[in-house]
Amino acid sequence: MTQPVALYLQDAHSIREGIDFVTYAEAKGFEAVWQAESRLVREATVPMAAFATSTSTIKVGSGVVDCWSRNPARLAATFSTLDDLAPGRVILGIGAWWDPLAQKVGIDRAKPLRVMREIVTSVRSLLNNENVTFHGEYVHLDGVELDYVYQERRPKDVPIYIGATGMQMMELTGEIADGAVLNYLVSPEYNDQAIDALTRGAARAGRSLDDIDRPQLVVCSVHEDRDTAIDMARLMVTQYLGQQPHIMKASGVPQSLLDAVGEVLTWPATHEQVVAASKLVPDEIVHMLTASGTPAEARAKVAHYIDHGCTCPILYPLGDVKAMIDAFAGWDGRAT
Repeated sequence: MTQPVALYLQDAHSIREGIDFVTYAEAKGFEAVWQAESRLVREATVPMAAFATSTSTIKVGSGVVDCWSRNPARLAATFSTLDDLAPGRVILGIGAWWDPLAQKVGIDRAKPLRVMREIVTSVRSLLNNENVTFHGEYVHLDGVELDYVYQERRPKDVPIYIGATGMQMMELTGEIADGAVLNYLVSPEYNDQAIDALTRGAARAGRSLDDIDRPQLVVCSVHEDRDTAIDMARLMVTQYLGQQPHIMKASGVPQSLLDAVGEVLTWPATHEQVVAASKLVPDEIVHMLTASGTPAEARAKVAHYIDHGCTCPILYPLGDVKAMIDAFAGWDGRAT
């Protein structure tokens, strides 16, 4: 039996190159492509539309848009439009963003759990072709619907996944979402906490863990020369150690290493700073947080994430994208 796998794209390649990778992944049997929108680099829905137009079976998800910068009615209209383009293939992945970026653009991330609940609830209702009146702490809608003029009025089949990291958000995800987009650069053991939290949240809604899809971002650096693969991943790990130290600490990274990297990196970090700080990051940390090495080594590490609750690895390629796709095409999910 083939293990479902997905492709993750950020902004390392042009959108036209991305289209080529996505069509190649579809031909190789990949289940989905997820487009990032984590920083002020590349907006997700434009490349999602390009990918959807160029393919016929692969699912297309946002990995993830934030819950603050789009009005929920506009968010629903945007993903309704994407569903018009690729019916039944679009996934709305949404997250609570992060500081200091949110602060820098004037967003106060107060009450993220409350805001996420209100956004997911109202957007789902709009996509279900309902007339929505909602007066929450954050969302205010007064008799709003997706007011189709010419097209068929129908509920849109757009599942909503939350990109949760903290355990409270993970519990909320288990309660209200169709799936959780589990984070990258975490240890597989971190997943155990996430699975417990998802299970608790699902129970509050009378659901089970099996009702929650759990795709997971996995940084994947594949090369026949394992040292080359590890070095490619080391720079990304270093940058994340500086940007998201709370996640790194939860994954088991020593505080002493986080402090040492933090002394070198500013925000946003320059490439020169990342290179300098990377010399502090040992191979074992890279191995702990990524699937890096030969194709067999990368598959073995991804299998470990699956053993810890991931339903579909979303592979974030470093280096040769098509080589990584080839390494996982038709894979059965076992460490080989």
